[in-house]
Amino acid sequence: MFKRIGLLVLANLAVFIMLSVILTVVQMVFGVNFGTMAGSSLNLSALFIFSMVVGFSGSIISLLMSKQMAKMSMGVQMIDTNNPQPGLEAYLVGVVRHEAERAGIPMPEVGIYEGEPNAFATGASASSAMVAVSTGLLNIMNRDEVEAVLAHEISHVKNGDMVTQTLLQGVMNTFVVFFSRIIGWVVDRQILRNEDDAPGVGYYVTSLVLDICLGFLAGMVVAYFSRWREYHADAGAAEIMQSNQPMINALRRLGGMEAQNELPGAVKGFGISGGIGSLFATHPSIEDRIAALESRRY
Repeated sequence: MFKRIGLLVLANLAVFIMLSVILTVVQMVFGVNFGTMAGSSLNLSALFIFSMVVGFSGSIISLLMSKQMAKMSMGVQMIDTNNPQPGLEAYLVGVVRHEAERAGIPMPEVGIYEGEPNAFATGASASSAMVAVSTGLLNIMNRDEVEAVLAHEISHVKNGDMVTQTLLQGVMNTFVVFFSRIIGWVVDRQILRNEDDAPGVGYYVTSLVLDICLGFLAGMVVAYFSRWREYHADAGAAEIMQSNQPMINALRRLGGMEAQNELPGAVKGFGISGGIGSLFATHPSIEDRIAALESRRY
């Protein structure tokens, strides 16, 4: 519910920065410019193609890594959906199977993990998706609320939000790389007065620093998109549940924890805190989500 997009954003940023550092080192040490330089000038067409390759590589790699990374980082214990243990496992598998059928998607993998109240869906496609829920969430919510949260995650899978965000992140990465190197070239040639055919240190340092700085700004755009998609996932949960009340109740449950200052910091970090951090929040406020659900009729 809160960590699906957050993990993907962090994974993309980590992979993107790693690729930027590696490519910068290769260019500096071996003098390889990947066709982006024509003498002392920039080849903008080649630079844009280079930027697309780097930008989309980072986002696609992070998407492909997302499910395995989530399993490892969250300690998710996978449930055998063909032979679940009686009790909780059988209940979760039954709920996810029923909701997946209602949403018209293949049965996702199902997992459970120890931790704060949370749930998430991840995977490169609907056919390889995973839905996981924490023991913390199971402990504080009743069955209707748990089923609404799972329906919310199923809606993310149905809507293809992970793939759509990957494409958006790839576009943002592309422009980050492209403009970072244009600005780096201006700094190197016009400010530092490098007259050699090969780019100077100013070009590489400026490009790398801007890759990181603009990467964070691009993250704000992706976070805005994520907040917008959360409303759609809430609406999708209401459609699957054939009522908006279970999702509203689940959100109110979390809102009550926030009011009592019991909401975990990790959850606040994914959309339930204010200030400048709200620009990077991947979820709207609980109040806004409840208001959006209450304004609709199902």
